[in-house]
Amino acid sequence: MEIWINPACSKCRSAVNILDEEGAQYTVRRYLEEPPTADELRAVLERLGLEPWDITRTQEAEAKELGVGSWERTDAERGRWIEALAAHPRLIQRPIITADDGSALVGRSEEAVRDALARTGGGEPA
Repeated sequence: MEIWINPACSKCRSAVNILDEEGAQYTVRRYLEEPPTADELRAVLERLGLEPWDITRTQEAEAKELGVGSWERTDAERGRWIEALAAHPRLIQRPIITADDGSALVGRSEEAVRDALARTGGGEPA
């Protein structure tokens, strides 16, 4: 299991605390320091079952500067969104947890983090 975090984010710290309390084995990726590539984002989006606009923090200053709020949410524009996330990782919703069963989820709630644990065999579903 891997968790993409921003250490300054309270939701990320909460997710890590839950993983630690449950004795989960995981690796931490500080995605602002080690940004995902466009290919990594495509792979995570497939695992999440989401589109890039679904994991974009559109209220961030960078998003407003880029004007992403006015971008079309279509297959034709999908690559543009992914490239923006790769170039501006602060726009990526967090934390993202990749579970051992091949799935992934955005772990913004305790229930989501516990779901990831259950998918990895480390804990019961919430």
